[in-house]
Amino acid sequence: MNSEQLNADHGIAGQVEFIEGNGGLTMIQVSTPKANALISIHAGQVLSYQPSGEEDILFLSSKAYYQDGKAIKGGAPVCWPWFGPDPEGRGRPGHGFVRNRPWNVLSTEATPDDDIKITLGLTDTPETREIWPHAFELTQEIVVGDSLNLTLITRNTGSELFSITQAFHTYFKVGDITQTSVMGLQDCTYTDKVDNSAEKKQEGVVTIASEVDRIYHNVSNTMIIDDKALDRCIQILSQGNKTAVVWNPWEKISAEMADLEDADYKRLLCVETTNAASDVIAIAPGQEFRLVADYSVMRG
Repeated sequence: MNSEQLNADHGIAGQVEFIEGNGGLTMIQVSTPKANALISIHAGQVLSYQPSGEEDILFLSSKAYYQDGKAIKGGAPVCWPWFGPDPEGRGRPGHGFVRNRPWNVLSTEATPDDDIKITLGLTDTPETREIWPHAFELTQEIVVGDSLNLTLITRNTGSELFSITQAFHTYFKVGDITQTSVMGLQDCTYTDKVDNSAEKKQEGVVTIASEVDRIYHNVSNTMIIDDKALDRCIQILSQGNKTAVVWNPWEKISAEMADLEDADYKRLLCVETTNAASDVIAIAPGQEFRLVADYSVMRG
């Protein structure tokens, strides 16, 4: 559906506009007194969230791909129905199949709180059943206001139980990675994927001085990114998850990735709200599961 038709069906004057973005992909531009946001219908992915008077909290690579079949590097990608490599080793794409295909616009609305709510969705097709043989409805509710609130709802519309892992693989913009720390993971055990998946315990706050790829277990529902260089904290509230991932590619991997600038590792930090590793979610026929992440800037 083109942007003209989407504006006729779902546009909200002065607040929600469908535009042609990079690569000809249709984007949703959200403008409110509280914040501005940019959402790609391809991948169902928030690319930008800028609270009023603040810099964007999301990192988006200047070399990101904008084309069918490719994931967009940055913002808040959705990993579903698996997180990480193909769990069955069948050569299917890492992080599932919803972050590299177009979603459907289900609704837009201005809420009584003067926020904007965008609802995107996907359902199974013969193509998706070839990749993952289950009937489903996947809905993402995106609320743009004083915070960016993301809710991913998985409904089992089939007749058999299925299991998923998933994530909001969110890239946060930081001023200087060496002056950035993550609070809220103290004393959690984690799987260190940079060190042969060794199990370790987090002592104190998380700091980044080399490549980091960790799955934290039994996490609380509050984490805070303390960004000294930009003199701000980003609060991450979550529901529905027992795990969280902290990732930074550091120098070598950043240089090797075609869709990252060589120095981008200095400017990004992924702190991901996940159902990963042993945090597997089983959903019975007719049931649903919700994963929620809420991002806001804290000062003072």
